[in-house]
Amino acid sequence: MTAARGLLAVDSGGSGLRVVVGTVERGVLAQRESREPVRTGAHGIDAGHFMEQLVPLVRELIAEAQLAEVHTAAIGAAGLASLGDALRAELPGALGREFGIRRVALVADAVTAYTGALGLRPGAVLAAGTGLIAIGTDLKCWRRADGWGHLLGDCGGGAWIGRAGLEAALRAHDGRPGGSDGLLARAEELFGPMPGLPGQLYPRPDRPAFLASFAPEVAARAEGDPVAAGIMREAARHMAESAAAVCPAEGEPRVAFTGGLFKMGDPLLVPLEEELSRRMPHARRVVADGDPLHGAVRIATELASGALTLPSDKAMLYVVTDMKD
Repeated sequence: MTAARGLLAVDSGGSGLRVVVGTVERGVLAQRESREPVRTGAHGIDAGHFMEQLVPLVRELIAEAQLAEVHTAAIGAAGLASLGDALRAELPGALGREFGIRRVALVADAVTAYTGALGLRPGAVLAAGTGLIAIGTDLKCWRRADGWGHLLGDCGGGAWIGRAGLEAALRAHDGRPGGSDGLLARAEELFGPMPGLPGQLYPRPDRPAFLASFAPEVAARAEGDPVAAGIMREAARHMAESAAAVCPAEGEPRVAFTGGLFKMGDPLLVPLEEELSRRMPHARRVVADGDPLHGAVRIATELASGALTLPSDKAMLYVVTDMKD
């Protein structure tokens, strides 16, 4: 066993847990993942279930990396801002008892996405997949825009684009203005006759993912279909509005994108770049350095080194230090 003191970094989201251990000096040494998402109940994110998932993974990783101890942890969790009371109350103590961890940062997934993309610099990050959230900081406080879910927001995200595309298909089916025959044909290829679509969608527990599955079809038809192109332009406008709402107004802040939605390429990126240039001429677009797990590693490393300059915030970045066994 090496005497090096170790780090733990976690990314917890809708697809499960990704966990790494490493050291400040040597970086990431070992990684594991679980495909089972942490449960959310009446009291928010279930801290007990979180630990049930985490403990065996961390034990395996510590053994594989040959670490004597892990003293600092950064735990990135989807839903922490609004559903994280139990995690904040229970997880730091549980990590201290189980692994002797002395410093813990509980981090909203938007903040790990930001830190993975931009590091410890002022700017704004658009995180877009099934949903959409923008987060920014001037290193004094955090600002977020959207991320309110597919019924109340996530404007411009995958579910939003897919829903708009399916609406255009239904308009064409009905003979109403604003419809797209091309999107109607593709929707019927995928889902069958349109009168059966509500029965497929509404009972599903994964409605956002179902809607988002149609987003690539909208993007694929944007070049030759003015309705599809209009949906993509509107999505870009919503994204740029959210980014502008959180981006620092002074200096030359950086703006980065992260998330699977941007794999759709030019049909989204071209109008988005145009909107950002118009609304945020002072900002500089950069390529994201890494993903949310990379962000959790960065936060753990900076916390262990005493160099964490990101602003603390109980909902977004909650730090507990000098814990006792």
